[in-house]
Amino acid sequence: MSDAPENSVTTGTAAPPRTGAVVPVLALSGIVVSLMQTLVIPIVGQLPQYLNASASDAAWAVTATLLAAAVATPVMGRLGDMYGKRRMLLLSMAMLVVGSVVAGLSDTLVPMIVGRALQGLSSGVIPLGISILRDELPAERLGSATAMISASLGVGGALGLPLAALIADNFDWHALFWTSAALGVVALVLVLALVPESKVRTGGRFDLVGAVGMAAGLICLLLAISKGGDWGWTSGTTLGLFAASVVVLLAWGFFELRTDRPLVDLRTTARPQVLITNLASVAIGFAMFSMSLVIPQVLQLPEQTGYGLGQSLLSAGLVMAPSGLVMMALAPVSALVTRARGPKVTLMIGALIVAAGYGLNVAMMSEVWHFVLASCVIGAGIGFCYGAMPTLIMGAVPASETGAANSLNTLMRSIGTSVASAVAGVVLAQMTTRFGPYALPSEDAFRTVLALGAGAALLGFVVAAFIPKQRGAAGAESAVTAGAAEAAEPAKA
Repeated sequence: MSDAPENSVTTGTAAPPRTGAVVPVLALSGIVVSLMQTLVIPIVGQLPQYLNASASDAAWAVTATLLAAAVATPVMGRLGDMYGKRRMLLLSMAMLVVGSVVAGLSDTLVPMIVGRALQGLSSGVIPLGISILRDELPAERLGSATAMISASLGVGGALGLPLAALIADNFDWHALFWTSAALGVVALVLVLALVPESKVRTGGRFDLVGAVGMAAGLICLLLAISKGGDWGWTSGTTLGLFAASVVVLLAWGFFELRTDRPLVDLRTTARPQVLITNLASVAIGFAMFSMSLVIPQVLQLPEQTGYGLGQSLLSAGLVMAPSGLVMMALAPVSALVTRARGPKVTLMIGALIVAAGYGLNVAMMSEVWHFVLASCVIGAGIGFCYGAMPTLIMGAVPASETGAANSLNTLMRSIGTSVASAVAGVVLAQMTTRFGPYALPSEDAFRTVLALGAGAALLGFVVAAFIPKQRGAAGAESAVTAGAAEAAEPAKA
């Protein structure tokens, strides 16, 4: 990898052109990428038949996306800091389009896995978009715009399920991927036309050894988490992967601390505001995903079980959809709270709202509207949290490291969702009830997963309480400005 120009950080004061279009275009890009995450849910059960593969092999169509996203997110963030965030955003969207086309043309397992992995490489779009906002928008618009882009993750996830179900019910399953490709092309063209390239860069050579080491450690960790239920949590393969992840990540950290231009600046990451925010992000990621694992299942189980509501997949998706709209609608409110009280308070409020939503759902599970209400409350809390976390990160790192730092925070949330999936899988597999010849998760199992979601949100609240206090009511904006000034120092050297 060639060197990027050294000391290339600039902080021009002139407003870039077309900034009014930047926020909606980046929000649309985030929604398109997050749609991809729920794209295959309606056809997961049919993938073995479609691809002429076993169920365990077909599951790699989901696992490949998870692994590719985990590796690509921090790498794209660092490359964005070095070579241009817009450039890496366009590359990420191109990977989404190419991956969608490959999957749309596939009828066997291998090209499907390749296509889904390429789609996973687009996961850096949202943290890159947030980083672009810091470079292009004035401070007074940054808070609300950041909250809006962060909310696009929830909007895409919530709207993706009913959209995918509608397409799968009425068209050939390949249409799911052609729709994804078309949306990706639209987003790519809009970014190309309306999003300016940032002048904020950092120099140096790309840390290829660090990237390979981080990828190896994360793949071992996430493979063990995501496949441990299938392989057995005490199997040699699972335990070996966990052990390998510890060894590799420790060695990677040792190397990163001793290289001049690391992929991840661990000293910056160890700053209390960054470290504690990332820890809270793992808990909030766990809490966010818990409802996605429970609500669609309970809604679709037969009424004869005594607790299922007998809804179709499309109906279940429509129940979840309002939560994403609530996230987007409350983004300006989240920004107002951040401006008045600081992002730490916003994050803590959001965590409490999430816990309250899960508490409602534990108590109310007998009607469809119960799940609509609970998911909307949880969505409101997630919107607050996801708007606050990037602001906390940007307030503690130089502008030249924004892409890498935001991407690492996104990765922490993804690890939280992966752990939630694994834990919920264990609970739902162990706490079952008989329904004819089938063993189904019991009502208590679903309540337990919801309670774990509430507990994770409360843990996030407690962790967030230890984030250092911001300087003044407008601490977020002043801290971001300070970070930009710090980033400018190398340019003066």
